[in-house]
Amino acid sequence: MKTVAFLQTGRRVEVKTEANVLQALLAERTPVKMACGGRGICATCHIYIESGAQALTPMTKKEERTLSLLGEATPSSRLACQARVLGEGVVVRLPKGLYIERSADLTELIGRRAESRILHPISGKTLVEEGKIITRSVVNALAQVDVDMQRLMEGSRDL
Repeated sequence: MKTVAFLQTGRRVEVKTEANVLQALLAERTPVKMACGGRGICATCHIYIESGAQALTPMTKKEERTLSLLGEATPSSRLACQARVLGEGVVVRLPKGLYIERSADLTELIGRRAESRILHPISGKTLVEEGKIITRSVVNALAQVDVDMQRLMEGSRDL
């Protein structure tokens, strides 16, 4: 067993050796979308490794390609579904914001202020700023998210 720590909460979660960081997020009950089902082709499980990167498996070409599309990726960025825990000392920080999988995710929020930034599932681009009111026109403008996700899932079959 290995331990993964979460910077925001200060909590630590034990996972089996070679489990991915996504398993630690789920054990911590962190709401994570996993839009691609853990295949490493979307950004919805994007995390930052604050320390202990050497205790994770190396980044794959697929993960590098996905992170290259992400506007807020840094050298410490990883996809939780792809980073497997091999040793101790992994400390994770979550990006600020909520990823959506489809524009319908926002329909029930029309008329409310976004509690946090709402992010595109592939690019990580901010779709709605924190504190802004979510309007029907904003949701309609996000219909492209549905198209982007459909293309992503269809393209993943070729990987």
